[in-house]
Amino acid sequence: MKVTANATWKQGMEFDGTGWSGHTVAMDAGEEFGGKDRAARPFELVLVGLCGCTGMDVVSLLRKMRVDFAALDLAVEAEKSEEQPHVFTEINLTYIVRGNDIDEEKLKKAIELSMNRYCSVTAMLRKACPVNWTYRMEKV
Repeated sequence: MKVTANATWKQGMEFDGTGWSGHTVAMDAGEEFGGKDRAARPFELVLVGLCGCTGMDVVSLLRKMRVDFAALDLAVEAEKSEEQPHVFTEINLTYIVRGNDIDEEKLKKAIELSMNRYCSVTAMLRKACPVNWTYRMEKV
């Protein structure tokens, strides 16, 4: 299956990027690189995309497993190489699940299925660096 995306230069270092879904995301550089810091950096959107991709998987899987949860947040920290290009060298993802009486085994299974089978962004990034994960359950 072929997919498409494009980016249109607006001004300075600002671009509008549009994916095959038709939705647009703004991008800009920081002032130190000639931008005006008006939007996300393209490189950071990779990590945001990772959180969204695996997050959607986990929500879907938990619902199918009939796990009652109130909230899911994802936090990611990544190490970047010092030399150009500044690629990720390690990614650490934390799932923060809030609710009462969450079945821990089902939560772990949902995360493992996302990380090892369903999340396309994880699969792509793992070709470049380790993608580690952990989780935390919190009562509401």
